[in-house]
Amino acid sequence: MRKTVIDFLLLDNKQLNKDNFLLKLRSPIPVPELFPGQFINVLIKDASEIFLRRPFSILDVDFNKQIISILVKILGRGSKKLTEAKEGETINAIVPLGKSFSLPEKSDRILLIGGGSGVAPMLFLSKICGLAPSNVSVLIGARSISDHIDISAYQAYGQFHFTTEDGTLGEKGFVTNHPVFTEKLENYNKIYTCGPNQMMKAIGKVAIEKGIFCEVSLENMMACGFGVCLCCVEDTKTGHKCVCTDGPVFNVNDLKW
Repeated sequence: MRKTVIDFLLLDNKQLNKDNFLLKLRSPIPVPELFPGQFINVLIKDASEIFLRRPFSILDVDFNKQIISILVKILGRGSKKLTEAKEGETINAIVPLGKSFSLPEKSDRILLIGGGSGVAPMLFLSKICGLAPSNVSVLIGARSISDHIDISAYQAYGQFHFTTEDGTLGEKGFVTNHPVFTEKLENYNKIYTCGPNQMMKAIGKVAIEKGIFCEVSLENMMACGFGVCLCCVEDTKTGHKCVCTDGPVFNVNDLKW
């Protein structure tokens, strides 16, 4: 898939909560084909101390209007600088990068599990998977209700469940404590997940034990996006792989977890 450097126009920069922002970027050219799990690498301009681009998962795409939406969580200087961009500014990004999740078959019943910034590809996948909402469950975890983002635009695409570590929204605890995961996994034949490594490892372990197909989107540090810098290498059962090019999506059975 051909990678393209595009100067996007920032249409909207909306703060969703304390640390999360929704950026809508309009391309001057037709948007390349994009799928959940892929990412864009954004140049942080007017910041001489930030040399490397920053990767962000794709939350949504409007191909007709040539708009890409990304969820930006403040994690450091680069992401914070990006959230300070103003409407009308130009955002330079490389797109598309990485391998996506496998799209489900029409007969599948899927469970999508997201935590932190990992909620973005899960929402995107729920929207474009092509399944009836009754066959799609989305489980989203966060520390507190204030850390969750508004998902109302996606509720028509599946059945949503929430956890918070402090019990302020949904089930108290982690996503792996929710009854959908602890008691009802037999209802699903595929699991897709993105979020903190420990969360995905816990999910992957159960999926392997129960023989359920499971794909994870790794969040290793990705600098170049082309497999050159080797910052994001992951040790797999077939050797070391660059997450930015061989992933970020992997079948959990291929990882040394």
